[in-house]
Order: sequence, then C-alpha cells, then structure tokens
Amino acid sequence: MVNQYETVFILTPVLSQDQLKEAVQKFKKILTDNGSEIVFENNWGLKKLAYSIQKKNTGFYYLVEFKADPDTIAKLELEYKRDERVLRFLTVALDKHAIAYNEKRRKMAELKKQEEAATAN
Repeated sequence: MVNQYETVFILTPVLSQDQLKEAVQKFKKILTDNGSEIVFENNWGLKKLAYSIQKKNTGFYYLVEFKADPDTIAKLELEYKRDERVLRFLTVALDKHAIAYNEKRRKMAELKKQEEAATAN
C-alpha cells in the first residue's frame, strides 16, 4: 500500500552549499532506492530556530513530499537519526484533504510566478 507523506528535516547551519546538497541528495536517494516517488521538494533555506538545538540558533530547512510504502519511512528516519548533520526531522502521512491542499497551494504559487513574469516583461 502506497501512502503520501511529507517530511521536513533541519540540517546544521555550519554546512557549505555542497555539503547541504549532498545531504539532501542522500535522503532523496534513500527514498528513490526504496521505490518512492518524489512529488515535490522545497528548500526553505536558513531559518531561525524557535529554540537552540546543540547550541545552534539557525538551521537549513528542507521539505520533501513523496509517495512511499510505510516500510520506507522507518528506513528514512533511521538514516536521519544516524546522520549527525540532521538537527531535527518530522515525517507525517498526508490524508486526502492535505494532499488536495498541497496541490492547490502549488498551483496558486505557479500562477503567481507566471503573473509576476508577465508583469516584468
């Protein structure tokens, strides 16, 4: 049975751009190697944390929305726990309402980009 999930992970702020890309690719590869389909991904960038984690006040946030078998989640979260670059992570299963909301939000963002591009020209 394939469900749709959303995972957000926070990486330590001391990483270079190359290290950040490599870490994200590692987690995406875990998903794709286990037969998951990545639906959407978004780099939220460097953000201030609500509270200090390991004496750090900021972190790189990254979101991945994907379709996967429930067994894949355990493998992914095990890798999050093993990787010292990950400060925090959260994976949630999306219900049909959350999936519809995410699709609507993405369409609205795309329309907004097209309007901005049209007005810029």
